[in-house]
Amino acid sequence: MSTSVTSLTLDGLDKLSSHARRCVFWEMDPATVRSSREFSGFHDPEFEKEAWLSMVMLEWGSCGQVALVDDKPAGCALYAPPNMVPRADLFPTSPVSADAILLTTMRLEPTGDEFELGSTLIQAAVGDLVRRGVRALEAFGIRPDADSSPSDVPTATAARECSPQECMISADFLTDVGFEVVAPHHRFPRLRLELDRDHLWKADVEAALERLLEVAALSLVDIGERSVVGAH
Repeated sequence: MSTSVTSLTLDGLDKLSSHARRCVFWEMDPATVRSSREFSGFHDPEFEKEAWLSMVMLEWGSCGQVALVDDKPAGCALYAPPNMVPRADLFPTSPVSADAILLTTMRLEPTGDEFELGSTLIQAAVGDLVRRGVRALEAFGIRPDADSSPSDVPTATAARECSPQECMISADFLTDVGFEVVAPHHRFPRLRLELDRDHLWKADVEAALERLLEVAALSLVDIGERSVVGAH
């Protein structure tokens, strides 16, 4: 199997998993969602999500990283300036710091979880943001309460509805990949990852190593094919 992580583009929204394409937990104010349902009786979250992604990418630039396994959606990390995220002001640990970008979504499909692509997606997001001069990445984490036990990274399935348990990132996952709590809370802590040139250097080195391994693998295949031809 082959894995890859690339920046999300306007013409690549089909690389998002089915849940990620329709999840508007972060992208719409809950009151707006309720109003649209009450007054029109209709709410199209997939259309709203695409409209939000298009708006952010046109005004700010790429706002996500997508992971693929054999060219099939395996996970994504989405991020944006907090003033573009309607739900960002609704937490007890709001607001997001003025110098930070908000990481809203970190989801994995089962295949992405199998290949442990969560940290790879975060590294790709960090590399993108460092190149753009961003100083920090923040996120609202979630801790389990008595009625729920979210996994380290929510697993995306089309059947699950949007909720804090489904659509927020585990605080434990965030600390595992280097975030630190800056606004403590028993349920919704806000965490921060300082970004600097070291992050970019590490990301570039890892990308270069991956390319070298790919070239080496292709060279071995080529040598093997030549050996077979020579034997005949």
